[in-house]
Amino acid sequence: MRKTDSFGELAALFAERVAVLDGATGSLLQRHNLSEADFRGGRFAAHPRDLRGNNDVLNLTRPEIVEGVHAAYFEAGADMVETNTFNSTSVSQADYGLEGIVAELNTAGAACALRAARAAERRDGRRRFVAGSIGPLNRTLSLSPDVNRPEFRAVTWEQVAGAYAEQMRALVTAGVDALLIETVFDTLNAKAALFASETVFGELGRRVPVMVSATIADASGRLLSGQTLEAFYNSVRPAEPFSVGLNCSLGGAAMRPFVEELSRLAECFVTCHPNAGLPNALGAYEETPEQMAAVLGGFAREGWLNMAGGCCGSTPAHIRAIAEAVRGAAPRRAPGRRRGLLLSGLEPLNVTDA
Repeated sequence: MRKTDSFGELAALFAERVAVLDGATGSLLQRHNLSEADFRGGRFAAHPRDLRGNNDVLNLTRPEIVEGVHAAYFEAGADMVETNTFNSTSVSQADYGLEGIVAELNTAGAACALRAARAAERRDGRRRFVAGSIGPLNRTLSLSPDVNRPEFRAVTWEQVAGAYAEQMRALVTAGVDALLIETVFDTLNAKAALFASETVFGELGRRVPVMVSATIADASGRLLSGQTLEAFYNSVRPAEPFSVGLNCSLGGAAMRPFVEELSRLAECFVTCHPNAGLPNALGAYEETPEQMAAVLGGFAREGWLNMAGGCCGSTPAHIRAIAEAVRGAAPRRAPGRRRGLLLSGLEPLNVTDA
């Protein structure tokens, strides 16, 4: 199976310096004060359900705004942006009655990001990358939504893997440089996504880098589904991801011990794109660009990172500050692959010679 050129290009970038990812998409879209009519456009004017808040549909109804978000992050110094497809699966879009146009949402989302990337490259000649954003879904394979029926699941493995495959097929066909399975709170969902990626690569005859990024639920360092960070890494390690990382979560400062731990564990590249702090009582993120940059710059100087960026609440100003803060820091060097049997439940079980 052929690997795309982005494998070598991204590996060279991550080995040369700490790369920069974009920030939040929603934070910038909200600045436009878009109405229900904006989300609907002409095509969905008579759609029977409300669409406001479904940011992914803007790939079709207001693509110029989505492209402008990507362009703003490239101008701020990002090497890579994520497509506006965090919820572009049939499982998530079913809430809006748009599960039938998932392929279009992803194709259009990739096109918006790729146009911005090519425009940025024409300006200064520097290679830019587009990662297909793969969200965690609004359904989970590990947890029951009914406290009285702990055995119940709202979705099956086949439904989740199939939904991810449909999304990934469209993104890879559209030309994204990588897939980013992000904000993982349920490792079983992530494993379904990894399984789907292998299915799609086999169908298309080509492979793009797959990046995986988890979110920590609280100060215990566990995912929402209960796994420790090391158990999570053991779970996804057999898929040989291009990178693993942490995003969203508690804000950068509170993530420090977990980023350090992941840097120690990972045999691949490591990424981090946290929230701009924790939201206040009104849901606003108050961490300034300078504060966020100081934290991520510190992680970079410790030698823990290959790429840094922002999640909820971050803006181009945050990304510009982060790009400056990590400039000159040596990128993380991955250790050799560990020998032994590394297993996981909620906790890791490592059987090694050491």
